[in-house]
Amino acid sequence: MKKITLGLILLLLTGMVSAQTDTTKSNNDTMRIGNILIIKKGKVKNADSSFVMGRSNPSKRSNNRFSTNWFVVDLGFANYNDKTDYANTGNYLVSSPGGLAWSKNDFKLRTGKSINVNIWFFMQTMHLVKKNVNLKYGLGLELNNYRFKSNISYKEDGLIPYSGGLQTNAPFIFRDSILFGKNKLAADYLTVPFMINFATNKYSRNKGLSASFGVSAGYLYSQRNKQKSDDRGKKKNKGEYDLEKFKLSYIAELGFGPVKLYGSYSPKSMYEHSLDVRPYTIGFRLSN
Repeated sequence: MKKITLGLILLLLTGMVSAQTDTTKSNNDTMRIGNILIIKKGKVKNADSSFVMGRSNPSKRSNNRFSTNWFVVDLGFANYNDKTDYANTGNYLVSSPGGLAWSKNDFKLRTGKSINVNIWFFMQTMHLVKKNVNLKYGLGLELNNYRFKSNISYKEDGLIPYSGGLQTNAPFIFRDSILFGKNKLAADYLTVPFMINFATNKYSRNKGLSASFGVSAGYLYSQRNKQKSDDRGKKKNKGEYDLEKFKLSYIAELGFGPVKLYGSYSPKSMYEHSLDVRPYTIGFRLSN
C-alpha cells in the first residue's frame, strides 16, 4: 500500500512540473500562466483575460462611457425679472373702481419664502473627451412657489369690466379684499435638461472643479393659487391662469468638490399674455 501511495505522489509531482514548464513564462515584470497574465507594470497585451496587481479589471472601467445619478434634488430660491409695461396689460389686471394703477409693487415677492425644489429622476453623463468633457442630460420635476407680499388673487374665468361692457370666460388677476397670511402662485414643470460638462478630475466628480452649461425645456403640468387667511382659511385654487405651457431656460451648474450650485434663467415671460415676467432660480444641488 505504501509503494502504491508513493508512486501516485511521484506521478502527480511529475505532471505538475511538466504543466508548469509548458504553461508558465516569466521575466522581471510579468508572469504568464496559461491565458492569464500577471504584470507588475505596463500594459496587458495578447491575453484572453488579465489580472493587474492592486486593481481589478481596469479595462472594463476605462471603457464605461456613461455614469448615472438617480434622484438628484435641488433646493433653492425662485424669483423673476419683471419687465412688464403696466400701462398696456389689457383686461388681465382688474382694478376696483377708483383703485390705484397697477405696478411692479403688486407682484413683489417674499424672497426668502419663494422656493424652488427640483426632483430629477435621473441625471446621466456621457463621456466625450477623456471624461473631462461630457454631455449631461436628465428628466425631472421643477416645482416653483412664488410668495407674494400683496393681496392679489388669480381667477380662471369670470366677468371683467371694461369700457365696452363685460368680458366673460377669461383669466385675470385682481386685488382682493382679504389680508392673506400666505399667498403664493405655484407653477410646476416636467423638464428635460441638456448640458455640456467640463471636469478637471475625470476619476471623481466629488474632487476638483466642474462646470456645466446648457438649456432645459419644461412643460407646465400644474398651476395653482394657494392662499391662507383668517377669514377664508386655507384655499388651493387650481385653474388656467394664462401661464405659458412651455418654458425654455438657460441653465448652469458649478461644482467645487462635493459642493454643487445650480441656476436657471428663462428669456421669455412665464405668462402667455399681458405680463412680461421672466423667472430664474438659484440654489444647491444634492447629488453623489
